[in-house]
Amino acid sequence: MKGLLLLPLLWASAAHGAAPQPAAALYQQHCESCHGATRLGAAGPALLPESLGRIKPDEVRKVIANGRPASQMAGFAGTLSTPQIDALADYLQQPPATPPTWNDHDIRASHRLLADLSTLPSTPQHHADPLNLFVVVEAGDHHINILDGDRFTVLDRFASHFAVHGGPKFSPDGRFVYFASRDGWISLYDLHNLKLIAEVRAGLNTRNLAVSKDGRWVLVGNYLPGSLVLLDARDLSLVKTLPATGLDGKTSRVSAVYTAPPRNSFIVALKDVKEVWELSYAGTPNFEPRRIAAQDFLDDFSFSPDYRQLLATSRKAQGGQVIDLDSGNVVTDIPLPGMPHLGSGTYWKRNGDWVFATPNISKGLISVIDFKTWKLIKEIPTLGPGFFMRSHVNSPYAWTDVFFGPDNDAIHLIDKQTLEIAHTLRPMPGKTAAHVEFTRDGRYLLLSIWDTDGALIVYDSKTLREIKRLPMNKPSGKYNVGNKIEFAEGTSH
Repeated sequence: MKGLLLLPLLWASAAHGAAPQPAAALYQQHCESCHGATRLGAAGPALLPESLGRIKPDEVRKVIANGRPASQMAGFAGTLSTPQIDALADYLQQPPATPPTWNDHDIRASHRLLADLSTLPSTPQHHADPLNLFVVVEAGDHHINILDGDRFTVLDRFASHFAVHGGPKFSPDGRFVYFASRDGWISLYDLHNLKLIAEVRAGLNTRNLAVSKDGRWVLVGNYLPGSLVLLDARDLSLVKTLPATGLDGKTSRVSAVYTAPPRNSFIVALKDVKEVWELSYAGTPNFEPRRIAAQDFLDDFSFSPDYRQLLATSRKAQGGQVIDLDSGNVVTDIPLPGMPHLGSGTYWKRNGDWVFATPNISKGLISVIDFKTWKLIKEIPTLGPGFFMRSHVNSPYAWTDVFFGPDNDAIHLIDKQTLEIAHTLRPMPGKTAAHVEFTRDGRYLLLSIWDTDGALIVYDSKTLREIKRLPMNKPSGKYNVGNKIEFAEGTSH
């Protein structure tokens, strides 16, 4: 079966007149041509447990039965019986008998140049403000939209690889944007010319990527294989692979990678090793990690505004752990009862002092922390657990969703000075509302309705009046070029 796992006695029904078949044989017959003999992906995405981790089993069954709209994925409800579909769905969520590998040779073999940069104009070939463009991830059918942030019109829409994840990142001048998909593909897109330039598969299951402050390097963090992959930002060619191995010899998944501009370095979160890594890209770097010992497994990060201190989720601390990046010492633990996804928090100045606020993914609370003392200032009760929180220096509010609660169609607006809920909006009752991003000047904001029949809704940030509604298929994140390259207050980094 070409290396596939043959599940013992997992036989499909003989309905539709077919002889009983093991699920591996069903895969070989119906799926292999698009998804690869070893399930690593080809024309279709990888079908490994790590790649399907966030997709519920019932959703996997529905896709096998009904296909995916606006994709090459056809439905098999007329070909396979319900027991056959169930068997195939169960099979895809089991690991292959032989663990898949992806090495430097595989990375280099996957590299594709799609356009010759030397022949393209170096100035924008459209009439939109290049620093007020939005990159919008349309997750429902795996597409990217490039949006004019002044007119709120789509300049380009193109297919992405499966499940873009971790947020696109930009070159320092805002010309290029880099995407990472969950099944390891990294893509380079030219926002001046609205054209894909290059792509490479850096891993089999990728978490996210970061771009150096000087625009020279791209660092990719992988779950599978556990590694960091360094790419040349100009064309995505491979520079170096670093196994994510702790001092104790244990291999780790990479939870996330970030760039820390004032430090001229990348910061790396390791999921299975009690270490934080810092990789300097100053001067002529060798990219050997500086290992900072942690007291716990740290899953996700946020930073103080000056990037001197790191706030990481820690189950041992039942919340957050603060690490001083200069000394490498743990400063304090912070109780955060709902285990936040810290990269989705935000910060602002309140009475002249920086505060950090984050929703919590298992409890309906916003935790507000003083950056100077690392003390909890307030817990703001919400309608349910949330995921994303965003603001802008010119907005009086921090916008937060209640993504994981029964009231997930609601959005709270937190007054940044009183720390009270000033408004609660329900943009499309019954449909999940999440993830806000502001225009560069903060005058307008874009909000997502995460539904197949969803929308991108544009609001006036002062009057809260709806300006425009663009129908989209489950728009997830959206990212403003100017806010991102300037590391603007209130947005994600």
